[in-house]
Amino acid sequence: MAQPEIDYEALPPNASLGVNMLAGALAGISEHAVMYPVDSIKTRMQVFTASPVAVYSGVGNALTRISATEGVRALWRGVWSVVLGAGPAHAIHFGTLETVNELLGGNEAGNQWVATSIAGASATTAADALMNPFDVVKQRMQVHKSEFRSVLDCARTVYRTEGLGAFYVSYPTTLAISIPFNAIQYTIYEHLKRMINPTREYSPSAHMISGAGAGAVAAAVTTPLDVVKTMLQTRGTSHDPEIRNVRGISDAFKVIWARDGLKGFSRGLSPRVMTNVPSSALCWLSYEFFKAAIRTD
Repeated sequence: MAQPEIDYEALPPNASLGVNMLAGALAGISEHAVMYPVDSIKTRMQVFTASPVAVYSGVGNALTRISATEGVRALWRGVWSVVLGAGPAHAIHFGTLETVNELLGGNEAGNQWVATSIAGASATTAADALMNPFDVVKQRMQVHKSEFRSVLDCARTVYRTEGLGAFYVSYPTTLAISIPFNAIQYTIYEHLKRMINPTREYSPSAHMISGAGAGAVAAAVTTPLDVVKTMLQTRGTSHDPEIRNVRGISDAFKVIWARDGLKGFSRGLSPRVMTNVPSSALCWLSYEFFKAAIRTD
């Protein structure tokens, strides 16, 4: 007698939150670790500097020059900051995502745009509160000629010289990026997944394609604010008095516009999309895989 087919997404109510959080943590670490070198290049391209040595014309140019002058290891500097933060942050993200989505009926038939958008926004608000300090440390270590060689040393120095506020000065900007990013990403992902895989059977290719498409659109739309966030998070490493005195989104916008005009807000667009297409595909693939693999029947 044939066994009834199990819907891999139909998790038991008493195990769903824990399973989703663990799956999210594993997916987050996988995503960030794999694409970290491209993220480092994105940060370098977004930083405003007067040094011609640290100005790059593109991803290939940056990769070649950084590898030749600083060594390949420089592209991995600060990776432990995201590894340490990504696990718990993604656990909170996916736990909140699934909980809110379920409460608002996002798992019901049809395209539940409002439910998935609210779920995505709620998830990122909670996760970014934890991840923001780790992201600040990461970018301080990614910049050209960074003085920091360990996560702990960087965190201590930033706290001692700039105070606790330095870890959260970019939080409003992070939310201004992450809320639309995750709302767009999750909504497009769910829509593409249902369109490509209407039977809801376990399909790695469907998760990868849906995740890649969702990541590309969300990354491109939010790049201008990502440039602003990078300026806020790396201002303490700048020797430029105007950049060091940037206090918020408005100040950063003014500086970017005055120095580089409209094109300044597209800095790092290529590596940002390049990072998010495979990382989003990997994240959703890993998440769906771990969710299925550690499911308790």
